[in-house]
Amino acid sequence: MQYPTQMQYRRLGKSGLKVSALSLGSWITFGDQIGDDVAEAMMLTAYKAGVNFFDNAEAYADGRSEIVMGKVLKKMGWERDTYIVSSKVFFGAAPWGKKRPNQTGLSRKHVFEACDAALKRFQLDYLDLYYCHRPDPETPIEETVFAMNHLIAQGKIFYWGTSEWNARQIQEAITVARVNHLIPPTMEQPQYNLFCRGSVEREYAPLYAAESGLGTTIWSPLASGLLTGKYKDGISADTRLGRESLGWLRESVEKTWDEKHLQIQQLAELATELGITLPCLAIAWCLSNPNVSSVILGGSKVSQLEENLKALDALPLLTQPILDRIDAISPVESAPHSS
Repeated sequence: MQYPTQMQYRRLGKSGLKVSALSLGSWITFGDQIGDDVAEAMMLTAYKAGVNFFDNAEAYADGRSEIVMGKVLKKMGWERDTYIVSSKVFFGAAPWGKKRPNQTGLSRKHVFEACDAALKRFQLDYLDLYYCHRPDPETPIEETVFAMNHLIAQGKIFYWGTSEWNARQIQEAITVARVNHLIPPTMEQPQYNLFCRGSVEREYAPLYAAESGLGTTIWSPLASGLLTGKYKDGISADTRLGRESLGWLRESVEKTWDEKHLQIQQLAELATELGITLPCLAIAWCLSNPNVSSVILGGSKVSQLEENLKALDALPLLTQPILDRIDAISPVESAPHSS
């Protein structure tokens, strides 16, 4: 394939860690939708293109996603200082309906045990990034912040962060860390795409400029496939969203399609005018935000990944006039209420 001219590497917030502007995630695919051979091919393709960040979570495929990724990393034998691996804690790795009380959440017990379990599945000595996958209303934030700091002190994780937390919750974690001379969260992993802009562009704005800074590793840059254009004729059974287990996501996508199909058509026309695909336009647009540290790519085929990696070459095409036209087509929505 024609790899990007040169991979970009961006600081993760105000930390010294450099993450590739494009990264590879395993949600829905690894250990579930695709075979281990395809997962290996996708990781190899990404790594050769300069990707150094591979995203995962305990809940993905009930832990199997981490097992698959760990096997690939061991087989490839890449130097450990050439790649970054993440996991997330909250939902647990036990199958739905079989989770016991302390197998989920952000209690000290689950945070510690989930980290050890993830390391075992990955066959690694440490995680580079460890996220609180959702806020936990049943656990005091002090307990979680101290637990994460303890894992850093033990050398089991290097940086910790949040995923789908609101600005108030993130700021509370930062304040607890500062008051107690602990390490605050370094990054947030929010959904960010042309139809979901409020949190990243408005709500988190004060956190980027704060002393601790905030990095973002964003997921769903293609709005669960809507910004590929492949669902314009409906969702077929052979696609990811056609699977029975993702009925909840399918309903959300179908609703969004009903609301956004005109914007998708206009964005597709703009992409054609620029000589690129709609997915490349959507991903390059995410990359154009200076507060985005890394855009997490997914997919079930190597060809999809190869195409999406070209978004980095499309980035220079997004001049300010083009960005203004995109804003006119799909303006930023109001930021969610941080309560």
